[in-house]
Amino acid sequence: MRSDLVSTLPLVLDPEQSLPIPTQLTTQIRELVATRILSPGDHIPSTRGLAKQLGISRGSVVTAYDQLAAEGYIVTAHGSGTTINPSLHLLKPKELDTADIPREDAPANPFHLNLDPGVPDTSTLINSEWRASWREASSNPPAHRPAQGLPALRVEIAEHLRRMRGLITDPSRIIVTAGAREGLTLLLRTFDGPARIGVESPGYPSLRRVPQVLGHHIVDLPTDAEGLVVDDLPTDLDAVLITPSHQYPYGGSLPAARRTELVNWAEHTDTLLIEDDFDSELRYVGMPLPPLTALAAERTILLGTFSSVISPHISCGYLVAPSAFAAEMTELRGVLGQPVSAITQSAVANFLDSGALRRRTQRLRRVYRRRRATVQRVFDDIDDAELRPIKGGLHAVVICHRPADDVVAELNERGISVTALSQYWGGSSGAENGIVFGFGSHDDDTLDWALAEISDAIQV
Repeated sequence: MRSDLVSTLPLVLDPEQSLPIPTQLTTQIRELVATRILSPGDHIPSTRGLAKQLGISRGSVVTAYDQLAAEGYIVTAHGSGTTINPSLHLLKPKELDTADIPREDAPANPFHLNLDPGVPDTSTLINSEWRASWREASSNPPAHRPAQGLPALRVEIAEHLRRMRGLITDPSRIIVTAGAREGLTLLLRTFDGPARIGVESPGYPSLRRVPQVLGHHIVDLPTDAEGLVVDDLPTDLDAVLITPSHQYPYGGSLPAARRTELVNWAEHTDTLLIEDDFDSELRYVGMPLPPLTALAAERTILLGTFSSVISPHISCGYLVAPSAFAAEMTELRGVLGQPVSAITQSAVANFLDSGALRRRTQRLRRVYRRRRATVQRVFDDIDDAELRPIKGGLHAVVICHRPADDVVAELNERGISVTALSQYWGGSSGAENGIVFGFGSHDDDTLDWALAEISDAIQV
């Protein structure tokens, strides 16, 4: 790599900062990209060169670069050095949202830490198995991209569901999607006219907004510690959007008896069940129950994604539908086009076929259990807050004595983003005073620092 092609990085590291050096590096390089000082395709120094420039260990730079590569910010090719991902403008990672770029009139913390719920740890994703999956897909790109998705990927998804969720399904009922929201959008576009869609309250905000955008009517449905309250459900709903395996954000799992009651109600009222299988693979307490699809295959649409166990940046998921729905959605997909590239589909199929995803999921469970234990240990000693049980997933819910909006604002000033629990309700009525934060995406040292800040801010 010619030295005159390498961009100079205006990085300033502070050894007195409580944030680890690799985290300071990744934060500042993301900021250089967000403010367009670094552009897609720009060459950046090698790990050895940057370590020498900054007077730090090469290992710190390697750790930072690995994290940035996993997030899609940088790519490395033999003989070409390291560059800002040339396709970054197409990926549109959340960190590049203009709302995240500090305004000139607002004080900005250069070490801002985003604790979005549900974001996975991608630092160990880029390994030999991942590279081999993409190398094979790139070397032998599929000649066609069927509307329903590559047959090889649909076969592997069916096998994945059998092994991981105890669900037997035919690949002909599987449609490849760009994620849960895109799958829900595809389904709702097949409805004739405005429909009445029941949604959990509280519930997953990004999914509950989709029906409204498409012109459907939202009906808030109450939940409790175990998930959707099935008693006295309205009888005039066209569909119910539900997260029975891991209700968001509290994490409850719908008991078997309540699942049976829900299926019987849906049969009696002719209501479609839309099952978001959110974070089902990441469970820490007890064994996960089979999806609702196993109880009512002809009345349930299953929305699945690989965001939590691979990365949200690959934008690859699936839905499992009754045969009639699958045929109608495939026809619509043929008109709209398949949004997931054939190479991405092929790479994910290779990754599944090799068994790498199962091995990765097992490793991630161990990592997340350790970080979950760290969160529990910190909040065990705080009298002014109550940590709700973390039975699965990648986020924690903390009920506060201090007003949650004040906690969120103070943490933002300290450089940490968390979410007020009230954001997950359809309305303000019934919302509890608390915060939600993710614990999966950052290394243990960074998490320790963040938890110390949260525990300090949360106390009255």
